[in-house]
Parts: sequence; C-alpha cells; structure tokens
Amino acid sequence: MNRIRRISALAAAAALAALPAGAQTIAITGGTVHPVSGGPLENATVLIRDGRIVAVGREVAIPADARRVDARGKVVTPGLIHPASNLGLLEVSSIEATDETDVAGDVTPSFDVSAGINPDNVRIPVARLEGVTSTVVLPGGGFVAGQAAWIGLLGDRREDVIRRAGVALLANLGAAAKGAGGGARARGLARLERLLDDAAEYDRRRADFRRNAIQPLSAPAEELEALLPVLRGERPLYVVANSERDIRNALHLAAERRLRLVLLGAAEGWKVAGELARAGVPVVVNPFQNVPGFDNLGARWDNPALLAEAGVTVVLTESESGGPRNLRWGAGHAVRNGLPWARALEAVTLAPARAFGAGHEAGSLEPGKLADVVVWSGDPFEYATRAELVLIGGREVPAMSRQTELLERYRRLPPQ
Repeated sequence: MNRIRRISALAAAAALAALPAGAQTIAITGGTVHPVSGGPLENATVLIRDGRIVAVGREVAIPADARRVDARGKVVTPGLIHPASNLGLLEVSSIEATDETDVAGDVTPSFDVSAGINPDNVRIPVARLEGVTSTVVLPGGGFVAGQAAWIGLLGDRREDVIRRAGVALLANLGAAAKGAGGGARARGLARLERLLDDAAEYDRRRADFRRNAIQPLSAPAEELEALLPVLRGERPLYVVANSERDIRNALHLAAERRLRLVLLGAAEGWKVAGELARAGVPVVVNPFQNVPGFDNLGARWDNPALLAEAGVTVVLTESESGGPRNLRWGAGHAVRNGLPWARALEAVTLAPARAFGAGHEAGSLEPGKLADVVVWSGDPFEYATRAELVLIGGREVPAMSRQTELLERYRRLPPQ
C-alpha cells in the first residue's frame, strides 16, 4: 500500500506540473451557464484569463489564442464551496499523527487551523472531482475551538491553497456548552458571555493588564486577543446550535453584542425561521439530517426548504462519511424535499462565499472573480452526472484521485 501511495503522489505531481499556467486564456463555449448571480444563460460563454473570469454571456469576443472548451449540451456552474470540512487537516481518523484538527483545552480561540493544512491530503482530489473547488476548514475542538480557514483545493504548498485564514471563530452552544458549563447549558452560555466581556475589558485596559492591575480574566491574553475580531465585527462567530433553545441563545448573544453570526447545524431552525430571517443570520444545514436526537428532536428533511421559504440565507453542508464529495448530492436531496433548484445551487456556491466574507471573490460566475468553474455532463445534483472539467483559479484539475488509481489498478485482476 505504501508503494501505491508513492505512485499516486508522483502521478498527481506530474499531472499538476504538466498543467497550463493560470495565465492561459480559456473560453468555455456553448453550454447552459448558471452564473448564480443571475438567471441561466443558454448557449453562453465563460471567458477566463489569468485565473479570473473576464466575461460571461452569449456575445463574448473570444481571443484567437484562447483554449476553447466545447460545453454544448452541458451545464456550467461555479465551483462548489463546502462550508464545514476537515479537508487537509485529517487523513485517517483512527491515526492521531494524521489529525491536525484540534488542541488540548476547551477555550482555544487563538488556534488557527491554517498552519496545519496539508495540500497533499489524499482526500482533497476525491472532493474536487465531485466539483468542490474550495472549503471552509474547521477546528475540531469543543466549546470555543478556534479559527477556521478558507482554502482552495489545488496547490503544491500550504500558502498556495490557503485563500484566507481566520474567516470565522468556531464555538459550540450545544452539548459542548453543557460540558463547558459544568453540566448545564446556561452556565456554558454564561461562560461564553464572560469570555467576550473579558476580551472587551482586556482591549480597553491593556496597560492595566500588563501591570497586573486588573481583576483576573477568564482566559490568557492570547485567547482574549483572538476574540477581538469577533467583537469588532471583522470575523463571524460560527456557532454550532441545533435545538430551538440553543439557536435562540445564539441569536440573543449576537444581538446583544452586535456580532456577525453564522449558525452551523440548526436542525430545528425551521421552528425559528422567521427570527433567523429578520436577524439576517446565514444558516449552514445538513439536508440529510432527519434522525432526531436529544439536541435535535425536531430534525426533518425539509428544514432547508422551510428556512428558505421564510427568507433565511441557507447554506448546505455534508457531514456524512463521504464528506465534501457528497455535497452536490446533498443539494439534490434538499431539492427533492422542497428547496427550489436555483436556491440549492446558491446554497453550495454564492451563499457560503458571502457568509464567510468571500462573496466578492468566489461563488458566482462574474467578471473579476476567481475562475472556480465546473462543466457538468448534466444536472449537477443528479447521481449519474459527472464533473467533466473542474477549474480552480483557472487551472484544470487532474481527473485522478487515489480512488480512481486504485480502480484502474484492480479493474483487471491477474488470472488465478
């Protein structure tokens, strides 16, 4: 198996080295283009140069030196954005040496996952061959886990894949809050409130803090410092909350302190959809979640549809064993349960980009944005559809992964 792994890595590296540079001009012509920022365009062209989109429409002048991609009869969309993964941080869940998702302690807001990302993670090619071109990578700790990073899924070095570190601070008002509060959610919520208050106090009285002329605070200076971008509205607080009770607590906390809030989970979000819509809070939901538990007794398959109908910004995630590779099928499942098709596409492209402050860079096919583009053989939410061409930052992704290489190796077994 080690030999297979080495062969796979060498083949992938060779394929990447052979790819044209991002400066190449590419014209994807004749397809049904879904810009997401507007309605679908039949027989349209997407023109890409220097890794960015320069034009989208039916009447686009194509330079003579452009590489043409014939997309007639196919569907063209932005690359999919997964809003909650551990890609690049976790290789084998049972082997601790391959896990960079968390650190010791339940209050670690200074923990930045970006330094631990491995661009050679074998799970990354599997996801991008299903049209996922970027993801928000999360820490895996408990109560206040740390800072998420937005990464693109193509590059040889860590600095090549990290698009933005510190895009959100992850906290948990579910079971983790109960544990952090000594057995009661109310104490966990109070602990988070004190952390935020102490961060503000630390910021106001830095000189007193250095002279030890201030009452003891609830976390070390480096942890309080990491909370300040949240208090200033520079970074959203990404809160895990599934029950109606926990969602209301998160809404109250954000309103009281004027925080930017993004919810993760929200299995019972449909119960408070009107409040979420009025607060303008994006909600990241798993469309496959319908099995009730003590934190989500009201889980139901049409949760995304009910939230969208109420005017909530819905973002779709996929947390089953398949992970990000199954994101498009999760979107199809949401459509099957009432979410309009166009809203489902937005929920895996532009909505997550906007939720994490990247709406000006990605999520739709518009001039000036990163050329994260997928050409599909058909409806991207159908099981039989294939991603025939995936571009990340204008570079073509090799149509290979460890899974495809193993398939080819064992497709024809030697005679016994």
